[in-house]
Parts: sequence; C-alpha cells; structure tokens
Amino acid sequence: MDPRDIARLIEQNLEGARAEVQTDGQGHYEAWVVCPAFAGQRSLKRHQMVYGTLGERVGREIHALAVKTFTPEEWQARGT
Repeated sequence: MDPRDIARLIEQNLEGARAEVQTDGQGHYEAWVVCPAFAGQRSLKRHQMVYGTLGERVGREIHALAVKTFTPEEWQARGT
C-alpha cells in the first residue's frame, strides 16, 4: 500500500489530523500523526484512534505500523 494512501486515510478519518507515513517497502510503515483530538488522551487511545482510521487494512496490506502521535502543541514544542 502506498504511504500517501495511508496518510490520506488517517487525515480523512481523523478530523484535523496531519499525517506523514514512510515505508520500508515490505509492508512495514511508520506514521507521524498530529491531531488536536489527541489532547488529553493517553498513548494507547491515540494509537487506537489512528488504527481505527485504517480498519481491516492493518494486518493485511499493512503488516506493521509504528505510530508516533502528537497534539499540535506537542509537535510545536519539538521544534519541528
């Protein structure tokens, strides 16, 4: 699956999200997701929110997905 398609799915299904996704070409992906909805949420809940945008693709076309999640404020604090 193309990383841009994964990023698009995340952004379309998680309001206000911005996503960047990279792959090793073997079905393993890494995603950075910035979303206001992450505010006040623990890491597990944030990851569940991202995985929820991808549905059954996780475990099928997407064999492995490493997710890094940030609120806009957390992202800015990183200096990025």
